[in-house]
This record gives sequence, structure tokens and C-alpha cells, in this order.
Amino acid sequence: MTLSDSTEKVQKLLARAGMGSRREMESVISQGRVSVNGEIIELGARASEADKIRVDGRVISIPRQEAMVRRVIAYNKPEGEVCTRKDPEGRKTVFDALPNPGNGRWIAIGRLDLNTAGLLLFTNDGELANRLMHPSYELEREYAVRVNGEITDEVIERLRKGVALEDGMANFDRIRFSGGEGFNQWYHVTLKEGRNREVRRLWEAVGCQVSRLIRVKYGIVNLERGLRKGSFLELEPKVVRDIEKSVQLEPSARNFKRTTESSTQRKKQMKYKTKRPSNRRRR
Repeated sequence: MTLSDSTEKVQKLLARAGMGSRREMESVISQGRVSVNGEIIELGARASEADKIRVDGRVISIPRQEAMVRRVIAYNKPEGEVCTRKDPEGRKTVFDALPNPGNGRWIAIGRLDLNTAGLLLFTNDGELANRLMHPSYELEREYAVRVNGEITDEVIERLRKGVALEDGMANFDRIRFSGGEGFNQWYHVTLKEGRNREVRRLWEAVGCQVSRLIRVKYGIVNLERGLRKGSFLELEPKVVRDIEKSVQLEPSARNFKRTTESSTQRKKQMKYKTKRPSNRRRR
């Protein structure tokens, strides 16, 4: 195994290659599924881009840091889709509608449960995914919630100050009434962590039931009104740069030129594909 000043932890290299987040790659290494130059490694091992790294026997191409093109996709998840790559029950997954990422694969930034809709972000860079999910960066998640129940000022105050859940205290950073009346009222709530079903559990802890839940914002990214359910949008290079800055990740200037060019090319291809069928119909 090569050891030099240019080496990095193997889980970080695999994350850069789009194999998954650093946390996911740490698990894969701990399972003995990763080798470097023919030797099975343990967690904490280091390597360079020039070393031959294999996962489950397959050689992984590690891009150079300065050549890394970070991409981010915003997806409007419908209710009923699962956030796994393959579902044993045959249900549709959030990965089914995404484009081919080229090298590596798309990594989901957080999850939404089966009955939750709205904004879900994906990236091809595991390091970016890791930072966007890590609690130390305190990125806000905002949800639109339709709640059934009697919601008094006392209930709102409890949700702001903190409620005891089975995995510890939790609270909303902000709660804003956004419409409705009686037992079907809409609120916008924000929090800075992503515990399992946390929004639903908080409301249930104060005697209310969530009948609809939609994530409308993650970090600096908002769910665009024109993005239909089940559709995705690749974010512009400037937005990707802002996302990187929000988690203190250094961008490479060359990346953005490449991404812009590829986006332009995709628009040309889409324009061509939409014109061609209409010409055939006129014939």
C-alpha cells in the first residue's frame, strides 16, 4: 500500500468516487469488503488515487480531487416511494426516476419515509453528502405539515421548548401557522436534525396526528413550485457552489465550467428530442 503525503483515508476516497457517504463506506470497510493493492484493509487505512482499490472485488476508479465534478439533484418525492435502491416488496424507489450519473452513483442526502413527500437531494459526491447530513453543520429542514388535533398556544410552546421522545429530547426551532381551520390546520416547522420520523413523533407526543407531511426546504435549497411530483432538477453550478460553501467544502473552479457545458449540451439534446416527433406527425 502506498503511503505518502498525498494519501487519504480509504472511506473518503470511496466517497469521492460516489460509492456512498463516508459513514456508509466505513461500514463496508468494517465488513472486510474493501482491498487496497490486493490486501483486505481495516477501518482507518489510507491510500492514494494511484492505488488499486477494490470493493467486493470490483476495481473502483478514484477521480482526482481537482477533477471532481460535483453534481446535485433536487427531486420532488411523491408519497408511496421508498428511499432504498431496491425494494424487496417491489415498490417504486426514489432512484428509479433519476438520470444516469456517469461515474459512481447517486447518493441520497437523508431520507423521507414512505408517506412523506417533498424535497429530496442527491449528489454524486459522498463527502458532500456526509457534510450535508452531519448534525455539526446544523442545516435546517423545513416541512409543511397538516395536523389533526386541538392546537393551543400551550401545545405550540411545548413543541418549541422541547418534548421527551424515546430517543431523547426534541423540539422545533420554528413553528409558523400557514392556513386551515378546525382539525385540519397547516403549519411550517423547522428543525436541524434528521431523526427517524421526528416531525411526526413530535406532534404525536402532544396529542396531534400528522395527516400530510411535505419537506419544502433542505439547507439553502427550496422545493421549487414548478417541480412536479416524481420529477427531478439538476441544480445550477452557482447553487452547487453555494451548497459547498454552506458546509465549508472547497470547490474547484474548473468543475463549474464543465458542469455548465454539460448542462447546455443536455438542453440542446432535449430541444432536439421535443422537435423531432412533431416533424414526424406533420408528415
